[in-house]
Amino acid sequence: MSKDNEQAGSSNDKIEEQLKGKTLQVYMYMIKRKEPVGVREVQRDLYFSSPSVANYHIDKLVQLALVGQDEYGRYYIIQKVQVGVLQAFVNIGGLAVPRLSFFAAFFTTMLIAYVVLNFDNLDVFAIGFAVAGAVAFWVETLRVWIKRPIS
Repeated sequence: MSKDNEQAGSSNDKIEEQLKGKTLQVYMYMIKRKEPVGVREVQRDLYFSSPSVANYHIDKLVQLALVGQDEYGRYYIIQKVQVGVLQAFVNIGGLAVPRLSFFAAFFTTMLIAYVVLNFDNLDVFAIGFAVAGAVAFWVETLRVWIKRPIS
């Protein structure tokens, strides 16, 4: 392993170690907003007790080189990283959607299409496998959704 790869690996480990709890919540909020935000906005929108709490978590993100500050004192995302629970989500139009929801929707759609198109000649095993797949993916999607860092 080269020196650059080791440094990148240790940097990702450091980011993963620091990016959790309220800091992760602030990071996800900033990604969702897609525009620079002020400390008071973060404090109000995330219901923090004071602006200093929001500022503390924003400073952690600045130290991790994930967030920068513009000339007006507002903060913006510099780098998007996929660590921890973030790996289970994909951003679509500012909404964090669990990746597994696409598979769940696919299995559900295929099950409905199979039943509608083959109503006279249904195979119990095919329906059983489709239902099992759809249920498994929907359960996992819900588990990931419940663990999401921000609503």
